[in-house]
Amino acid sequence: MYSREEKPGSMACAGKSIIGLTVNGQLYKLEIGAEAGKVDPSDTLSFTLRETLGLTGTKESCDSGACGACTVLMEGKAVLSCMLLTVECDGKSIVTIEGLRNPQTGELDILQQAFIDHTAFQCGFCTPGMIMSAKALLNENPSPTEEEVKMALSGNFCRCISHYQVIEAVMDAAKKGR
Repeated sequence: MYSREEKPGSMACAGKSIIGLTVNGQLYKLEIGAEAGKVDPSDTLSFTLRETLGLTGTKESCDSGACGACTVLMEGKAVLSCMLLTVECDGKSIVTIEGLRNPQTGELDILQQAFIDHTAFQCGFCTPGMIMSAKALLNENPSPTEEEVKMALSGNFCRCISHYQVIEAVMDAAKKGR
């Protein structure tokens, strides 16, 4: 059995005592350590976003990368935050669902509004991950086909709704974003 200080994986931040993450445009300097208030080398990005930074829009569900609920953007690409150690994200730019809203006007992102307009959610638990996966797609391909939308969302699972409304919402956001 390992103590928190001796865990395998603590080598991921060997020699560093502070890491920096830019989350939703704000730089966070996080101290590495096993004590309260510090980022343990074994903490996942989803844990750090939720528990350390208080950004609870990122959901933790399967904790094994199978459901997509924890999807965020890292350097503009969709990533599963439950599968990344926070220390691996040093120097990276992260966007969560909270970061899509326009900070000056408070207006929702076109994609967020499209999910509302098309009732593309029910309980809402998986919705942030779906929106972030769709956002990554639209960042890369502003005019996707329906098949491309389906492929981009294939890692996001929801038990509450029909994915038809989700596909309609993404296609509508793509059309409005042009």
